[in-house]
Amino acid sequence: MSASDIDMDHLKQWIGKTEEFEDVITESPIIRLSATLDRDDPAPKAGDPLPLAWNWLYFLPQAKQSELKEDGHPKLGGFLPPVPYPRRMWAGSRFDHIKPLKVGEQAKKVSTILDMNLKEGRSGNLVFLLIKHEYFGEDGLCVSEEQDIVYRGPAPEAPKEAAKDKPDAKKDKPKPKKAPEPPGNAVWTLDVEPDPRLLFRYSALTFNTHRIHYDEPYVTQEEGYPGLIVHGPLLATLLLDLARRSKPDAFQKKFGFRAMAPLFSGTPFTVSGEPNDDESAAKLWILNPKGQIAMQSEIEFG
Repeated sequence: MSASDIDMDHLKQWIGKTEEFEDVITESPIIRLSATLDRDDPAPKAGDPLPLAWNWLYFLPQAKQSELKEDGHPKLGGFLPPVPYPRRMWAGSRFDHIKPLKVGEQAKKVSTILDMNLKEGRSGNLVFLLIKHEYFGEDGLCVSEEQDIVYRGPAPEAPKEAAKDKPDAKKDKPKPKKAPEPPGNAVWTLDVEPDPRLLFRYSALTFNTHRIHYDEPYVTQEEGYPGLIVHGPLLATLLLDLARRSKPDAFQKKFGFRAMAPLFSGTPFTVSGEPNDDESAAKLWILNPKGQIAMQSEIEFG
């Protein structure tokens, strides 16, 4: 599908749309995510602060089974615009953590579509969607998040003729780009071995029905990936968890992450971090086994 086939004027009518959810910050999701992350936290009690990004355990999607698309996502055209590209990726987020949500309180999430743009990428056209999520506790605004979503076209079909059959294939093959260097020297590290059990648990905790995280035939045959994809928000949660393990008493004031490359089930990766001199902030990143950056982020403590 070319850029001319997308009616951006129609899609931009979704800018300014809002939706609201209310929820109670209950103990059970906290206990289950702690177990999923192999943490030994004490049982949560009323009034305890909710760790940053654990708000993703609440205000969950409520689409009926009949309202799901083939890929597992809810059908578009309600709050989210009907972008005609089939592949969707959570590309990054930026958080302002004003104060923590608290266990036991009635909370509210307000989401607003801020912007939408069509851009040309190396692999085709992309639609970028910017959404603001605000999380309110009983004492006002607690967390403000800006989220980037990218829509992509279908996976390219494999070439009909193998490159080795072409006499000049080796000569014409472009040189691979050098992978970017890690943003720092790892002082904090955490090794993770993602497998289908981990991905299933996080999908269940967040009521995420996107098939790329649990249906291997679908993700390999329909979307063209080599295996089940590790959730972007799970990777961001692991980055924050590393910072929390390394500085357990610090308040995580600001946090932003950007997805650079997908990670797949069965492929171990390393979560790393380097604090600045006074440990008021840190750079965080995730490397795949080849040493390439899969996710990069920065955090400020307050």
